[in-house]
Amino acid sequence: MHNKRMRFLHTMLRVGNLQRSIDFYTQVLGMQLLRTSENAEYKYSLAFLGFEGGNPAQAEIELTYNWGTESYDMGTAYGHIALGVPDAYAACDKIKAAGGNVTREAGPVKGGSTVIAFVTDPDGYKIELIQENSRAHQHGDAASVDPLRAA
Repeated sequence: MHNKRMRFLHTMLRVGNLQRSIDFYTQVLGMQLLRTSENAEYKYSLAFLGFEGGNPAQAEIELTYNWGTESYDMGTAYGHIALGVPDAYAACDKIKAAGGNVTREAGPVKGGSTVIAFVTDPDGYKIELIQENSRAHQHGDAASVDPLRAA
């Protein structure tokens, strides 16, 4: 059922060092810090980041820092965040030049033609870069992109 009122707002990630993560998403991936808030009573801080001003044009990333918690177990359910890029090869070069960690260099996905790359943020979250002129937007190569999808 198509619902014109529903849309993605944000994805929340728990982080161990809020400023380190803000620096990564702004300086390495080029997002904008849209807003922050702090809740002293419940001991957490939030930062919302995104492209093109975030909502309503695009969904945002919500970084949540629970005071005093410096790391989290990833678990096996989390896959990755995907970002469309015009040129995955150039994006990897820029990310590495900015100090980012490229864990899979740009290139075609195994068994397909979609050009992808993977980057890891400071907390270990995987971010997939998908070259915009590829077929990945239709997820024709979905099982090859992330082995956890095939499980």
